[in-house]
Amino acid sequence: MRDLDHPSGDLLDFEIVERKGLGHPDTICDEIAEQMSLALSRLYLLECGKVLHHNVDKALLAGGASSPRFGGGEISRPIELFVAGRATGSFQGKDLPIEDLAHQVAAEWFAKHLPTIDTGRDIKVRNLVRPGSADLTDLFARRSGRARLANDTSCGVGYAPLSRLETIVYAVEAHLGAMAQGRHQEIGRDIKVMGIRQGEHIHLTIACAIIDHFVHSLADYLDIKRMIAAVARQIAKEHGVENISLEVNAADNPTACSIYLTVTGTSAEAGDDGEAGRGNRINGLITPFRPMTMESVAGKNPLTHVGKLYNIAAGLIAQRLIEDVADIAEAQCLIVSQIGSPVDQPQAIEVSVRGSGRASELGNEITAIVADELCHLESVAEELTRGALAVGRWPLRQDR
Repeated sequence: MRDLDHPSGDLLDFEIVERKGLGHPDTICDEIAEQMSLALSRLYLLECGKVLHHNVDKALLAGGASSPRFGGGEISRPIELFVAGRATGSFQGKDLPIEDLAHQVAAEWFAKHLPTIDTGRDIKVRNLVRPGSADLTDLFARRSGRARLANDTSCGVGYAPLSRLETIVYAVEAHLGAMAQGRHQEIGRDIKVMGIRQGEHIHLTIACAIIDHFVHSLADYLDIKRMIAAVARQIAKEHGVENISLEVNAADNPTACSIYLTVTGTSAEAGDDGEAGRGNRINGLITPFRPMTMESVAGKNPLTHVGKLYNIAAGLIAQRLIEDVADIAEAQCLIVSQIGSPVDQPQAIEVSVRGSGRASELGNEITAIVADELCHLESVAEELTRGALAVGRWPLRQDR
């Protein structure tokens, strides 16, 4: 453990933060992969009494084609969603319905989050999940005492708290998404917010798909853009930021009526593709000025895949440090695994803190929190299954 001796977050002169909403093609892939893992976990518990080996963290979305127009257009070619990975397909001689599960997961997710997409017509799901290799399946089942063994050599990172820009970017996308699910059906779920801070000035670029069925003219569309901008400004103001500029759907050319109008509220309908692992990190943000890993957590099994477990643990440790230790205002955590070693015994862990106390003086409190989270890694699967813990959001755990 050490003192955090370089500027980060609000202490930086320049900062960049991005968030991709639920309807973005990359986020769709992450969401389907993660929901597939959760569905497999529930299926295994129901049919086998325990979670079996799986990693379904590969998903690719090939965009379709559409013809949006004021008052309602049409989809001319469906979206294709490919879900790939490894999963145990039988138990004690009994086949498990893995093929049906992928289609069920996609249908339920789209019905809940993108109901504008007809899952029988507008999207085709291709299930490419296959059985895992014998060595990794065997490793999954082995233990060292009570601890499971890591099935990969990987690293996880986490930090807390969010900076003001990170909070605003997250809040703007989340609020617009809630509006889309509520009384503002003209707003699509494909929302991306890019925030840049230079000193005290913040600039937001918001890309928001607008659904054509609820828009009857260019004037209507421009009114919706103004409303979105007003909402973003208000959210920034609520977080103490007055010095802000922003643009909504900056590529629009209203004179030529070239605007971000969609049939379903996602750019995936018309050629924009997506892939799991290319979007938000585990805390729901893309933060190039923070410690990050390229590890894709969505869809990995929640018992032995340290690419998932250690990113979760690092985020939880950082959050607990700032909440539970009065002398810590900021924390970063990095954890590295070694394949075949107990998951609760990383080969390296570093905690960096900033606050009124020095790391050397807070060693006992830091060590206790780290040890507690590592000790409870076995409960991550259960917490994820019931929704108390989730990836792609902040905070990760919402009912300690």
